[in-house]
Amino acid sequence: MMEKRDAMDRLELRFRWGAYRLRVLHFHLASFPEDRLIRYHKHSEYEFHFIARGSGTLSLEDSDHEFREGMFYLTGPGVLHQQLAGRPDGTEELSLHIDIVPIEDEPAASGEDEWERQEAENCIAALDALGPHPIPDRCQAMPWFLTAYKAVQEAEPGWGTTVKQAVIQILLRAARAPLQPLPQVAHPERDMSLYRYQLITRFIRDNYSSPLSLQDAADRIHVSSRQLQRIMKEQGGVSFSDYLERCRLEQVCEALARNQGSIEQIAAETGFQSGSYLHYVFRKKFGLTPSRYREQMRSQPV
Repeated sequence: MMEKRDAMDRLELRFRWGAYRLRVLHFHLASFPEDRLIRYHKHSEYEFHFIARGSGTLSLEDSDHEFREGMFYLTGPGVLHQQLAGRPDGTEELSLHIDIVPIEDEPAASGEDEWERQEAENCIAALDALGPHPIPDRCQAMPWFLTAYKAVQEAEPGWGTTVKQAVIQILLRAARAPLQPLPQVAHPERDMSLYRYQLITRFIRDNYSSPLSLQDAADRIHVSSRQLQRIMKEQGGVSFSDYLERCRLEQVCEALARNQGSIEQIAAETGFQSGSYLHYVFRKKFGLTPSRYREQMRSQPV
């Protein structure tokens, strides 16, 4: 079974921070099923791995390290590493790839503050000293990943500025993590699940009249069908099919109340296979037929 991945591989956002040039190469959400092995590899850039759900093992050249939800690790340039997703839930990971290059023999940018330059230098030095071992995300860097991800996904006005600010927060908070006590509460997967629930319910409401399957919806938000069912249950208390049916029936009731078209027409416009199937579902749900519901709505005083 292959992992599910949602990648933004052509972002290529570049900006200057202090004495460094930063190039955001891509960031993605990846879901790895249990025992999925990402064999030894290395990068020429920095890669932040935030564990949003599940657990696993990070293997370096000379040691193995367990990780779990709420932790992160940083594999710097040239660090050889391997990752194994744990049991029974596998691993859900937020990953950021970024080039950080010192600016040499170049004058400071106009208006650049010395404190920002020093802050950037201290931060990168701390990250370089951090090492690749997993540690708790004590300073809540992970939510800033979600801020940047949502800005790009939703094409918000000023998304580039949002991503820049979020990336700097990720760097600063990751650098401070070893110095801080453990946070009282951290629910990175809950935040991501809520966001995905909002995305998929919006998608269903925009497309209820079309044939929609569980797999169609799961592909839309880049998760497995099993994960989507879990998100629907946890966040909305209903299954995917129940939510879709509810949306369709809401539209049916509205059309009946406005006395728009025949039952067959309404069925076709709201995603039901036929008028007879709509009749069956409607009666099972409300205890009366669509025609009877229409009559009741007509008889109500205006």
